Amino acid sequence: MGRRIKRERNMKERIFSMISVGVVDEPVNQAYDVISTGALIINLAVSMMSTFDGLNREYGALFDLVEEITVAFFTIDFILRLYTVSLLYPTEKTLTAARKYITSFSGVVDILSFLPYYLPFFFPSGAAVFRMVRVVRILRLFRVNAYYDSLNVITEVIYRKKQQLLSSLFIIVVLMLASSLCMYSVEHNAQPEVFSNAFSGIWWAASTLLTVGYGDIYPITNIGKVLGIAITFLGVGMVAIPTGIISAGFVEQYTRLKELGDYSAEQDIRFVEIALGKKDLWVGKMIKELGLPRNTIIALVERGNDVLLPNGDLKLQEKDVIVLGSEAMSSKNRLNLSEVKVGPEHYWRDTAIKDLDISRQMLIVLIKRRGKSLLPHGDFVIRHGDVLIIGDFRKKNKNLED
Repeated sequence: MGRRIKRERNMKERIFSMISVGVVDEPVNQAYDVISTGALIINLAVSMMSTFDGLNREYGALFDLVEEITVAFFTIDFILRLYTVSLLYPTEKTLTAARKYITSFSGVVDILSFLPYYLPFFFPSGAAVFRMVRVVRILRLFRVNAYYDSLNVITEVIYRKKQQLLSSLFIIVVLMLASSLCMYSVEHNAQPEVFSNAFSGIWWAASTLLTVGYGDIYPITNIGKVLGIAITFLGVGMVAIPTGIISAGFVEQYTRLKELGDYSAEQDIRFVEIALGKKDLWVGKMIKELGLPRNTIIALVERGNDVLLPNGDLKLQEKDVIVLGSEAMSSKNRLNLSEVKVGPEHYWRDTAIKDLDISRQMLIVLIKRRGKSLLPHGDFVIRHGDVLIIGDFRKKNKNLED
């Protein structure tokens, strides 16, 4: 029974790694990403080509076949994600994890990618509506963000600047309402058929503030024209506010990623501290009995307030702090390790690991907190003073933006 459960667990973990976008540690995982993206692009291309009458008459049967195959793939993909949902939310029970996934943005998109294809078989009268809903599957392309980090910047910028963007949006809405009411009051008597109600003023205000107007509705009175000029100038300034926020966010985000990439490329780890606990196997052994790997040495041993030189006969004790030294990894190695200390102003402070804007080609290997070495997981919240050991699985000479 135990072996069967273990085999099922291992199989579930392998499936989860396979369907997780951006996990490229094995060829099958990378191949699944390519197949998934290819199936979506082919499906969308077929959907567009089928709108041309000539192509649809000649290749309609082929288009239907491609639609069936790709939708079947989307269905299997959803089943696999539902099967491995306990690994997506490891701290939740299976039913709770399934509910979280199904109601999440990704889950809703996954469901709408295949369900509208089957619904007309049960509800023929709603075929046109269901066909329109299929367009939602294009949102699956956002999964590419997890593989190409440069595409993920826009979502990170919007998320980080959401408060400023909401504030600017609120200002625009207030200005739009005030402008519409003012223009309605000024122009209603002169052209009641045009500015017939407050909504007419809102349409004019929106087209003037956000563009240069459409010409279908405009002021004819002198006061209205002066007011329109003033509102047009205000509109230029109002639209510039969210544009400036997003532009500044892009620069800030790329600067952060660049600094992290440079730090990772230049700061190779050479020394590691290890605090011995009561049950550690090295406790009670002499250094010469440890059988350390070649190119690895014990640089020093801290015992209380004393620093001891590590000769071969030194016997290690509980609570000793050992400083291990090793050669820096050569440039031909695919894995580069770096150490990042979280300060009081670090942008990762008080953030869960799953919410970090770290590259998908990098991972946090270990976290050192108050002398203890902790294994990271998605819900682990990074605190001030933590030291993060980061592994970079890209080639060393590549920049993070690549």
